[in-house]
Amino acid sequence: MIIKNLRMSRENMDLKQIEIAEFHNVNFSTVSGWETGKDTIPLRRLIKYANHYNFSLDYLFGLEKYNDTSYLPLEINLDIISKNLRIIRKNHQMTQEDVAKKINTTQASYAHYENAVNLIPTAFLFNLTKIYKPFSIDALLGRKKQ
Repeated sequence: MIIKNLRMSRENMDLKQIEIAEFHNVNFSTVSGWETGKDTIPLRRLIKYANHYNFSLDYLFGLEKYNDTSYLPLEINLDIISKNLRIIRKNHQMTQEDVAKKINTTQASYAHYENAVNLIPTAFLFNLTKIYKPFSIDALLGRKKQ
């Protein structure tokens, strides 16, 4: 899975992959894997990147054409995320099992995201963008604007 604007955002800031690797304390080949879609960037690292360089997650995922720089830094709050996951699922009149099938996981695993046990992985979050329209990752994660 590729985060559509990860590479472009880095290049627009004239940063090298090695600089992003140092920022995340990973090997530069890991960053290359994230940018090519060979590997999936963990959501916590993507949020760290978005917070530090002032990017909207919706922009990085390619849901928005332009970056909205009015977002405040995001602190992960599993309770907010789980509540928002439940709300959006119910608004679309879907069961946990329906959503789990569409994002390619088990109902039990998906229940952990809605019950604030685990943070939803980046790939599953991306898959939610395909089943819910309109959809904002920033809003789902509880990110607030200035």
